[in-house]
Amino acid sequence: GNLVNILKQASINGILAFGMMFVIIAGGFDMSVGSTVAFTGVLAAMLGQGQYPLIVPLLVAMLAGLAVGVVNGVGVAVGDLPPFIMTLGTMTAVRGLALLISNGKPVIGISAEYKAVAASSVLGVPMLAVFLVVIIIICSFVLAKTVYGRRVYACGGNLLAARVSGINTTRIRISTFAIAGLLAGLSGFLMTSRVTIGQPNAAESYEMDAITACVVGGVSFTGGIGKISGVVVGVLIFTVLIYSLTILGIDTNLQFVFEGIIIITAVTLDCLKYVQKK
Repeated sequence: GNLVNILKQASINGILAFGMMFVIIAGGFDMSVGSTVAFTGVLAAMLGQGQYPLIVPLLVAMLAGLAVGVVNGVGVAVGDLPPFIMTLGTMTAVRGLALLISNGKPVIGISAEYKAVAASSVLGVPMLAVFLVVIIIICSFVLAKTVYGRRVYACGGNLLAARVSGINTTRIRISTFAIAGLLAGLSGFLMTSRVTIGQPNAAESYEMDAITACVVGGVSFTGGIGKISGVVVGVLIFTVLIYSLTILGIDTNLQFVFEGIIIITAVTLDCLKYVQKK
């Protein structure tokens, strides 16, 4: 049972981490994905009470996440705002939207069909893990086998050189934030199915979990470096560690201390590797 719960939690965190991976590889940063999960989860819960086919809350959640991502991308790539500042502002605004549309209360009453999405399994594998595997395959193909993927790496490696070589860096950077928002919307839909309720305060600090999984998995904060396989390992390591601390009865507040130490250690190692290469 614990292993199944770990896999379910890793699935949602993993989907978020893969969206974050695109942004970081392209040289960006997104602090708003946690708030986007809450916002899209509330939207999905409001539309997933049986009055519409299940595809409606799924599409609305993903499109809402996509819209948030595009706003972030435009602010960073067109407005030339620092990614941290832009997405920090979006994080606050989107969390406010989640509270506003829900009146600050949990949205209950989602349909049995919606609840079954996270509760069901395929050949013994939780449906959430199936979603994760599909996302892994798609992201791996896009980054490793497409021209778009090579351009994402090029933007993160050297933005000026990528622009001079003819790459539309503005469009590429906006698209990476859009991908992160789209996957955050999918995560919001899946999280609501898992907890059977739309929580406007859900997914707090999930952006840090996604960033940690990426950094532990070898995605460089300097941009241009990162592999899907590394992020998969990073997600599993981080999720197992946090879940193990919970099972051992470690205070929840102390878990944030461990998470902070992991982030600092991973970034330090990344910086050391960068200095050695120079």
